[in-house]
Amino acid sequence: MEFIKARDIQKKIKNIVAHLNLRYINSDQVICFRSFGSSSRATARIWSLPRIWQQALDLAPYYAIEILSEKFDSLKEEDKTKVLIHELLHIPKTFSGALRPHKTGTFTLNQRIINKLYREYRKNERD
Repeated sequence: MEFIKARDIQKKIKNIVAHLNLRYINSDQVICFRSFGSSSRATARIWSLPRIWQQALDLAPYYAIEILSEKFDSLKEEDKTKVLIHELLHIPKTFSGALRPHKTGTFTLNQRIINKLYREYRKNERD
């Protein structure tokens, strides 16, 4: 499998964070990659830098968003944005390096939430 930095996705992430007012996310510490050659069924994934590694390497929390080129690149623009919103929702409000799973406590990552945020994003983008 091959990874390359995805500057186009990086720019889109910064845009989404700004337009959805996700102040707890430091988009400079979210690094985006495009992967090629994965056999995964996923369209995109988010990776974290756990606290133990942050301390071991004396680093701040970082996240990596990987978009799987074979699946992601052929999506419509709306669906690409929704996938990226989905991945950003895995980042906890503490921006600690941890990840929020799909179902935990009050956080349930579902299509209704993503669609609502997408509509808000589009509205703010036009304003």
